[in-house]
Amino acid sequence: MNATATATEQLPVVVVGAGPAGLAAAAHLIDRGIEPLVLEAGAQAGAAVREWAHVRLFSTWGELTDPAAEKLLAPTGWVKPDAKTYPTGGDWAERYLQPLADVLGDTVRLGATVTGVSRAGRDRIVDADRESRPFVVHVAHADGREERLFARAVIDASGTWATPSPAGASGLPALGEKAAADRVTYRVPDLADPAARARYAGKRTAVIGSGASAFTALASLADLARAEDGAGTKAVWILRRGISGSTFGGGTADQLPARGALGLAAKAAVDAGHADAVTGFRTEAIERDGDRLVLVAEDGRRLDPVDEIIVLTGFRPDLTFLDELRLRLDERLQAPVELAPLIDPNQHSCGTVYPHGVKELSHPEQGVYLVGMKSYGRAPTFLALTGYEQVRSVVAAIAGDHASAERVELVLPETGVCGGAGLFDQPQAAEEATDADGGCCAPALIQLGTAAPAPSCGS
Repeated sequence: MNATATATEQLPVVVVGAGPAGLAAAAHLIDRGIEPLVLEAGAQAGAAVREWAHVRLFSTWGELTDPAAEKLLAPTGWVKPDAKTYPTGGDWAERYLQPLADVLGDTVRLGATVTGVSRAGRDRIVDADRESRPFVVHVAHADGREERLFARAVIDASGTWATPSPAGASGLPALGEKAAADRVTYRVPDLADPAARARYAGKRTAVIGSGASAFTALASLADLARAEDGAGTKAVWILRRGISGSTFGGGTADQLPARGALGLAAKAAVDAGHADAVTGFRTEAIERDGDRLVLVAEDGRRLDPVDEIIVLTGFRPDLTFLDELRLRLDERLQAPVELAPLIDPNQHSCGTVYPHGVKELSHPEQGVYLVGMKSYGRAPTFLALTGYEQVRSVVAAIAGDHASAERVELVLPETGVCGGAGLFDQPQAAEEATDADGGCCAPALIQLGTAAPAPSCGS
């Protein structure tokens, strides 16, 4: 081993992000006797989680804490919450993430935004002596300072929360979407907050998306519509595909009961008549109509004006600060190529979340790992347990314990959903889903919950 490599091993491992996966990575590093340095762009640990503090998770406390983190917390007198209960994001942050960050102390730096990662003295194209060079990490601090740090390895657990996908079906913002920013949100609103409640009460709101966040928004708007101060509240649910048996998730077949119940709650909300569902609608433009907004589809269809738009079309990874590294990412999901086939909704007919570790997370640039939500790229099926197993495996590899790194024994729950997001975009697949799941409607405006309902669409 040369002197440069030896010196590099004395450097800390930089962890980007002080969320659930990042803090767990730090705990595992400490458990292995390796110094972590956690860089968090927000003002608090778990900053992204705190932004959806009002949303209840569909995982229980028993699935939301990491064993190495628990070991670190134990001497402080920390008591794990009831394993069978479901916390909100705020609970998770206050009762677990913040205590963990407190124990980690100065190893967590807040207000520290990573702006670039590379090999010291080697840009992306240089091969010579590359692997023996430490990583160099550029950081912009909240007070305006810039800093350059060196690391033996980099674990990127920065997540995808800061980069939501747009309303436009092409993956680009719809024409007029940016100009309508004052009426568009990319988060599930907290309708217990008076300002948010006033924004949506009595209004007609378009909800674009088909996942758990859209279910949550639809159910919340339905609750508001039933409240005394919510008379006239109406949702318009925008779906890019038809309605089938999988539209509302796995229901009672979901091995995470609360996740299945979320889809059933959304179905109950629309069945009660609090929403119109517009299927096969691919948004191309958002136009102003006085004080209201009109959504226009690629096929020219125009919807009746709405007052607000909630865009919940998923998230995507920010890869800009990793541009000088040699990553091997799937061209569709922007996830590591070895991981992508295991999680790609275009290829899998049922919602199994596959356990995996360092083997699937490695890149040509040795010593850099994307973990947590960041590792899934644009795939939507991530669970906290997945991230904890990822960081356990990755840290074992960094420590040289390859046997432990390659041993992946985690068993994760299935969603109970058949038919990936990509599959239902294809006419043939839609027909097959009709046979299997009880109906897939052609593009239409469906009034849900009326006395004389439209033909059954997979109910």
